[in-house]
Amino acid sequence: MASQHPNVPSPAYGLVHHNVRLTTRYVVISNALAQHRELSLLAIGLATHLQSLPAGSCVGIKAIASRFPESEFRIAAAMRELEAHGYLARTRRRLPDGRILPLTVSYNSPGADPAAVRETRAAPKPREPRPEPETPPAPAPAPRPPAPPTLTARHARAAELLCGLRAHAPRLLLSERDVRRLAPGVTAWLERGAQPDAVRRTLCADLPHDLAYPAGLLAHRLAALIPPPLPAAPTAPAAVDPFQNCDDCDLAYRAPEPGRCRGCEAEAAAAAA
Repeated sequence: MASQHPNVPSPAYGLVHHNVRLTTRYVVISNALAQHRELSLLAIGLATHLQSLPAGSCVGIKAIASRFPESEFRIAAAMRELEAHGYLARTRRRLPDGRILPLTVSYNSPGADPAAVRETRAAPKPREPRPEPETPPAPAPAPRPPAPPTLTARHARAAELLCGLRAHAPRLLLSERDVRRLAPGVTAWLERGAQPDAVRRTLCADLPHDLAYPAGLLAHRLAALIPPPLPAAPTAPAAVDPFQNCDDCDLAYRAPEPGRCRGCEAEAAAAAA
């Protein structure tokens, strides 16, 4: 009994094949013919039928038309298609007794040498080695967290304050990395006029009992409790010139030194001109 292949996965949609392995009464048709883009479906079916017939069969247009519902006109058109694409050749051969009979040659591969085809069947082509599966690319390395800022002279007081917190609250033991990360926040407090003792008391006050990550708590307090900037210092009033008495009219006016008022200066300039 012919065996089926139930293990072949079926697609979710479209064409599904349920094939039985054939051992007798079958014909091999190439995909080049079965899926030919320029042949009509009738021509492909006619070529398949011709390949399935035994040698010596009568394959004239009338004989084929009597076998199928298509008309002689359509059968003739399909044969011309097969001839144009090299799948069929129709000639006439003279027999020794003088009769001339039609000869039809059906090609399963147009242009192939029959001797070469027989040799290929006798010595099957060796299988090509399967390509080795490609090695999957190595996963990209995880991005490194940004490095904390480098301490400068501006943050020296802040770093010293942070390192000394453990003397007042042992649970505020910070790593060197945490000190570099938190120092800019402490510097902002100091530059706004906060005294180091006030900063230290704010950071050490009311520590939770389950404190697991002291650097996170300090970063939150430095950002949320930062004091406002100091108000600008009042500016000194501008200096006011003292009163002077005009040497000509004795009118009081403001000037840095004694002399004439503006009116007398104008009259004197006009008289000199």
